Amino acid sequence: MAVTLANLLASKSLHLRLAGTATGNPDAVVTWVATTELEDPLPFLSGGEVVLTTGLRQKSAPTQRRFIARVHEAGVVAVGFALGLSHSRIPPAVLAEADRLELPVFEVPYETPFVAISRMVADAISADHYGKLEQLLKDHQALAAALLGGGGLPALLRTLAGTLRTDVVLSQYGTRIFGTSGKQHANWHMVPISTGAKDRCTLALAEPYERNAIVDYAQSLVSLELSNQAKHRERERRTTGQILQDVVRGTLQGQDATLRLNNIGIDAARRHHVIAVQASQAHRRALRTLPLPAGLEGTVSGLLDDRLVLVLQDAESGEEAGRQLTAYLQEAGLAATVGVGGGYAQANGLRWSYFEAKESLSHGLPLNVPQRLSLTSLLLASEDVPLADLAAEALDPLVAFDAAHGGQLLSTLETYLELNGSVAAVADALGLHRNSVRYRLGQIVELTGYDPAVTADRVHLWLALTVRRLESEAG
Repeated sequence: MAVTLANLLASKSLHLRLAGTATGNPDAVVTWVATTELEDPLPFLSGGEVVLTTGLRQKSAPTQRRFIARVHEAGVVAVGFALGLSHSRIPPAVLAEADRLELPVFEVPYETPFVAISRMVADAISADHYGKLEQLLKDHQALAAALLGGGGLPALLRTLAGTLRTDVVLSQYGTRIFGTSGKQHANWHMVPISTGAKDRCTLALAEPYERNAIVDYAQSLVSLELSNQAKHRERERRTTGQILQDVVRGTLQGQDATLRLNNIGIDAARRHHVIAVQASQAHRRALRTLPLPAGLEGTVSGLLDDRLVLVLQDAESGEEAGRQLTAYLQEAGLAATVGVGGGYAQANGLRWSYFEAKESLSHGLPLNVPQRLSLTSLLLASEDVPLADLAAEALDPLVAFDAAHGGQLLSTLETYLELNGSVAAVADALGLHRNSVRYRLGQIVELTGYDPAVTADRVHLWLALTVRRLESEAG
């Protein structure tokens, strides 16, 4: 236990006696003992000390008053004045100035060496420091045991709250992931938690609380645990994504698909919705380790085609989960869109739901709900059809011609298909003569080999334009 001024004066072995009328704060903790004979010791004091002096250089009343004023300015707890050396009694000027400033002054008898006072304070500081270290070690062990004993982060944070006697809240991606209570507090001390991701992870400690080095240790443990969780989450999502990819591509079917899906927690016989999350290039990496919001924590999730894919089982509708996930992503500050697929059973149903979710993402809204999947949508969602090659083969000649001659053939083709093949409507829309439109259509046939007036060729060109648009949006 640290020594207070009252402890020091009460020590019978030191024979100290308070002089003057100033008593100061008896409970003030003595941080150190400074022995000085300087006329102005202020530059060498940091506050909280007991200053001991023989008054060797304090021969006149002005120097004595100045000495007291300067140590008082430094914030010392008290002054000990030795008798029998330079002075037989404490000079009146010293006591008068000390009483005026309410700074305690005590007599140090000749038989009490300064070193005895210093030793008492040093031993007490050492014992106090040792006691704090011993308690800190116990607190360290308690936090580690809470984390590793099966309770995880919640147990660790509850233990920390008990140690600090305050509430704690852990937040990540702008969302509270743990709190010891729902009580409102006016002030919080914010401790940043490093996880290797830009997730705004913060440990908040409700004020007031006693500052304790255990917070630094807790900060390290929480950081390490969240980083380990993120790595584990990414490994699981990659494994799950590989199985989902095999199912979606049709390379895993029948009983094999059922067994593999069951291994990752998906019962193929039950009805499931697929939710696909597509992030911008800047935030795509975050999807690998992103923790799911409350209510969706146990949902099977995987990484497929740089998307985060969630598989909801037995849900009547995936839209509510989609809304919850969309709000969570916005709160987290992630630029992402959510696509929801319909609810189907069996492995092929999961595949179909994924195609619906993927196709709905092309709408570009924050939340995209499932719509009836057309044959065209299925082709666009398929992994097996070389649509990029199809688009390039059909449209690259038009792109090259437009670049070289400013022919606007591509825009003419797009307008023609949008207006259902009406030459008159295209002429009005583009401000051209009908013969000019027919001339451009003839150039399109000549360059591509596809005639937009023929149904089969029109479908081919429309698919090529759609694929080109989707690729442009994705880029």
